[in-house]
Amino acid sequence: MSDFSAIAATKPIRTVAIVGGTHGNEFSGIYLEKRYRAAPELKTRSSFSCRTLLANPMAHQANKRYLDSDLNRQFKTVDLANPALANYEQSRAKVINAELGPKGAAKTDFLIDLHNTTSNMGACLILTQPGAIYNLLAGYIALKMPEAVISRDEDHFKAEDHALLCTVGTFGVIVEVGPQPQSVIRQDVLEQMHEMTQHILDFIEHYNLGTLPQLPARVEAFRYLHSLKLPVTANGERLGMVHKNIQDRDYQPIQPGQPLFTLFSGEEVAYDGNEVVYPTFINEAAYYDNNLAMSLNEKVWIEVYPEV
Repeated sequence: MSDFSAIAATKPIRTVAIVGGTHGNEFSGIYLEKRYRAAPELKTRSSFSCRTLLANPMAHQANKRYLDSDLNRQFKTVDLANPALANYEQSRAKVINAELGPKGAAKTDFLIDLHNTTSNMGACLILTQPGAIYNLLAGYIALKMPEAVISRDEDHFKAEDHALLCTVGTFGVIVEVGPQPQSVIRQDVLEQMHEMTQHILDFIEHYNLGTLPQLPARVEAFRYLHSLKLPVTANGERLGMVHKNIQDRDYQPIQPGQPLFTLFSGEEVAYDGNEVVYPTFINEAAYYDNNLAMSLNEKVWIEVYPEV
């Protein structure tokens, strides 16, 4: 195992961006971005510059997640280069890419995108790419904020194939905190988001200066497998809802044969998989337009220190 506590980063992080309001009705990131603009000392560290950005101001003004299409699904490299994609969010993505990117050769070394969920996920750090810096960050967050959850999401995809805003930066993560209803701000959720963001900024400072503390060797994490839809008719009408014993139990194991849904007729629909899985984004309000009930994940381990 290599001890990074006294080794400076071979390529320091010099430019950081904190983005709020990618979705216009997720208020914690919007108000935290505003707070950091008003009190820049909260985002200031000695070894890098840090700016903030309100990503989707028109959607926030309209009190909507988005106006035309989900901004956080517009950042595939091929889409950013396509002038035919020109609705509000597609155009906004190109502006953000020019301002913080361009993707693949970004002027932003590290991008932190702030999000809320209506699901009971607590404070979750979502890593969208593999790499040594992400492994070290996972270890640092586990050390400083042990109640937080680490997600590896779909980190097997190349950055250019990811549609997420955070992948515009050379490195990027999502801070996802809930439960919080849409268009509402909760103090506890805002405080958790602020705490995790501060830890990430502190991590980057330690990473640059070679002053990281000793971190845990391994960190538990979850990797996305696939999503489950609510039971629907052939015409797309909902037949049921998430089972009450699944609701609010994000990250808790689902066993084969365990009830997942209760139909309005009273019948139960069981999980028909063969492996234990772990749900996230249970009953997320933003996904109801697609009848998505939850995401299923596998439990994985992150080896914090690289092999030498």
